Amino acid sequence: MIIRLTLLVALLVLPSIAAAQEFITVPRRLSDDAFYRLVSCAAPPGGQCAKPEIRWSEERRVSLSVGIAQTDAGFPTYKLDLVDDAIDRAIAQINGSGAYLVLERIYEGTPDIAIYLLDTPQGGIISGTGNEELDGSELAIGRVAIRSIGGDIQEATIAISRDIQRREVASVVLEEMVQALGLPTDIQSPAYPDSIFNENSNAVVWLRGQDAMALRRHYPRL
Repeated sequence: MIIRLTLLVALLVLPSIAAAQEFITVPRRLSDDAFYRLVSCAAPPGGQCAKPEIRWSEERRVSLSVGIAQTDAGFPTYKLDLVDDAIDRAIAQINGSGAYLVLERIYEGTPDIAIYLLDTPQGGIISGTGNEELDGSELAIGRVAIRSIGGDIQEATIAISRDIQRREVASVVLEEMVQALGLPTDIQSPAYPDSIFNENSNAVVWLRGQDAMALRRHYPRL
């Protein structure tokens, strides 16, 4: 999908992680193992991981909060309504995937996964959020920033541009929320038109097949 990802990793992780490849091109469909390693740690088929594996801790993953942290005055009202609905739909998809995760929507306080709806054009530079992971970074349609320590995700933020198109909203919100759970790498391939990780499409609005498998493998039930 056409988004941008920032990984902000503390402690024993090399600084180059923040610029790690955001998608990997493959010519054909992959085995479940290869697909999971690609989306979770940016490993090309048969290759080594280019990013660390990161997850929400066992204590937090069963009560992860999601909410809108900021809505700029210039963000179109009708798109706010679409995003609002898409958040609820994405939570239902993730909670129904079979992964050991429980997401909940909150409307007050600071959510674990905070969503910023910005009056920033596509390709513009984010400013004025007060969030150091977002301000100063380029915004395509969306951006996910994840802060982790020792493999444990501490917080995640999602920024969405005012220029997002109506038809993209549900897919982008779902994909970014899944990335905020620790599956940060997209796949570029004509063999994956049905995947939310498809780098060249913002059309899929459900978690099925290998997408759901990858989330379940990342958060297996005890």
